[in-house]
Amino acid sequence: MLILSVLLFTSYRRPWGSSPRLIDMGRFDEHLSRGEIGKAWLTDNELKGTLAKPVADYTRFTVVFPPDYLDRQKVDEIRAKVQQFEVKPRNDFWPAVILNIVPWLLLPLLIWFLFFRQVRIPGGTGSVLAFGKSRAKLASKDRTRVTFDDVAGVDEAKQEVREIVEFLKNPSKFQRLGGRIPRGVMLIGPPGTGKTLLAKAIAGEADVPFFSICGADFVEMFVGVGASRVRDLFRQAKENSPCIVFLDEVDAVGRRRGSGLGGGHDEREQTLNAILVEMDGFERDEGIITIAATNRPDVLDPALLRPGRFDREIVLDLADIKGREEILRVHARKVKLGPDVDLKVL
Repeated sequence: MLILSVLLFTSYRRPWGSSPRLIDMGRFDEHLSRGEIGKAWLTDNELKGTLAKPVADYTRFTVVFPPDYLDRQKVDEIRAKVQQFEVKPRNDFWPAVILNIVPWLLLPLLIWFLFFRQVRIPGGTGSVLAFGKSRAKLASKDRTRVTFDDVAGVDEAKQEVREIVEFLKNPSKFQRLGGRIPRGVMLIGPPGTGKTLLAKAIAGEADVPFFSICGADFVEMFVGVGASRVRDLFRQAKENSPCIVFLDEVDAVGRRRGSGLGGGHDEREQTLNAILVEMDGFERDEGIITIAATNRPDVLDPALLRPGRFDREIVLDLADIKGREEILRVHARKVKLGPDVDLKVL
């Protein structure tokens, strides 16, 4: 940019200074006949000059002649009546360089800015070449404040996942006794039954980091992006273990393989294969629990539910009357209610 600025400055700089007064031919002829012009430079049909003595409110001036007006006789007349006169050919070299070459020089700089510079941004999820970075949202231990007290209407499901909380709190206890904790838990239930909230509550009760990502975030139009995001997600999970990885709407990538044709299905199947490989790759003592949620268990690939993967299935049904009252009570904690309010009636 500095070089470009210098080129622009030198190409458009003129020895007569800036802001000359534009005068008509009549005024120019008056100055010429009186011998008031000290210096003048003629370029094509444009003449710029300075007066020997200030006249009126200007010293520098510019006059533009009509095409074919200046012949040899007129130029000789001007030369004879001006103290210092010079005919300068128009210098189109630098403007031509700027207009024709500079855009091609700026193009590599633009490419460098868009691709290589953005890659070095920490986190990288918003950079151009960071397609393969995981889009999972990390809730640290300090930010995961949801507990089982915030989950209502699914008492049986909460009872089933307490074992996972105990393992994350004290894994050595299970390992010493030879107990095995499931690597993956599949939460099954209609929308709105609290699957995501229950997963957050497990992380909050165990006081561990919580990675959350939707299955649709793995799929992109570029081949291999989903699998790369899966690998990056589990790499981050291993760096923050013990932790919980939550895959919401896992049916977006976990559908039965071979159920469709085309590149989109191939990309989804590659992503599913990457999830299966990662779940088979980490050991049970690493403290990584993968929780998935779906409302379409009938379309899931059987390989997801095999032992060692999502082999623990927990069903969350719609809350009954008692459960709805508990849910309403949770939401009414921070609401000031009158003494005559009966949540059971509501």
